[in-house]
Amino acid sequence: MMLMPPWVQSDDGARLLAALGAGEGLSRLVGGCVRDALLGVVASDIDIATVLTPQHVMERLAAAGLKAVPTGLAHGTVTAISGGLVAEVTTLRRDMATDGRHAEVAFTDDWQADAARRDFTINALYARLPGGEIEDYFGGQADLAARRVRFIGDPLQRIAEDHLRILRFFRFSARFGAEMDADGLAACEGRANDLMALSRERIAGEIRGILGVVDPVPVVALMVDKGILRPVLPEIVAEGVARLRQTVAAETEAGIAGDWRRRLAALLHSDAGVAAARRLRLSKVDIARVGLAVQAVEPVPVYAMAWRIGAAAAMDRLLIAGAVQDARQLAVWERPRLPVSGRDYVARGVGPGPEVATRLARFERDWVAAGFPGDYAALFEASLG
Repeated sequence: MMLMPPWVQSDDGARLLAALGAGEGLSRLVGGCVRDALLGVVASDIDIATVLTPQHVMERLAAAGLKAVPTGLAHGTVTAISGGLVAEVTTLRRDMATDGRHAEVAFTDDWQADAARRDFTINALYARLPGGEIEDYFGGQADLAARRVRFIGDPLQRIAEDHLRILRFFRFSARFGAEMDADGLAACEGRANDLMALSRERIAGEIRGILGVVDPVPVVALMVDKGILRPVLPEIVAEGVARLRQTVAAETEAGIAGDWRRRLAALLHSDAGVAAARRLRLSKVDIARVGLAVQAVEPVPVYAMAWRIGAAAAMDRLLIAGAVQDARQLAVWERPRLPVSGRDYVARGVGPGPEVATRLARFERDWVAAGFPGDYAALFEASLG
């Protein structure tokens, strides 16, 4: 029996579960929210499996006065909204055909068949409602207790069905900090080239998750050693893992939260970082962050570097370089406001236009170099000369 999440007892939760016939055995909690509850972790996502067809789910939600959004009807998924509660409700399925990226499914009322199509045993746990009794068809509770990520069935076949499971295997292993399942690892190594068939956005999402755990170094080092990332990110080599290790150690020593973009930059060589980030189709903001982070620390005062490239990018460079003390100082730095503007020069008789911009840039350069002094009158006068 699992520790039931608080939302189950809330008014919104009770309305949702009643609408889905949970008390009658028509719907159960499934996947991550069950796994995390068993670990004593509050899950951010709510997934519900049901024998009801998507059409019946929508009809029942509407009859209960709840909102239903048909987010993935072809695959049986309806997003249910009950007050402030959002849940993904999916009809039990079995795979009819797969190509490594997409699956054609058929709806079923067989709970074990639905469990059998899931990736890992720890993600194929169901909780009956309202009591929380666990249905475990493939030994997921034992694997969860051992922090073991194990494929359901033949790992090679499961990866052939969905190539993204390679990266998911490492992401969950990184999260739970377990000894790697030997059969799963061998299958991922043998089918690593399958990753080339996936969209870069899907790959990026998993890499973001891997690098976002507290300490991704052991898993990333193993992935590099086994050539898992080589087909899609050949820039990541052993020396990149060494930089990642130094970065994570610096983050820990400085008491600064890890950031997946900083850690990705640590893994990538400076000449290849931006190209790799673009290949992953990251957002423009994230590409810019990685592009700044992969460059060397500038031979200028820390705050001057932060003023020019931004505090986040400067922090990235410092932590990648292992400059813990400088990073600590920058963590509490607040960017000051430039104390003069073009209007101040015009008021002193400088004609508007390029000359104002030149003098303002000169003042900014000298003011930053002087350490952002509050008494800047002399610097202002010097910029007029």
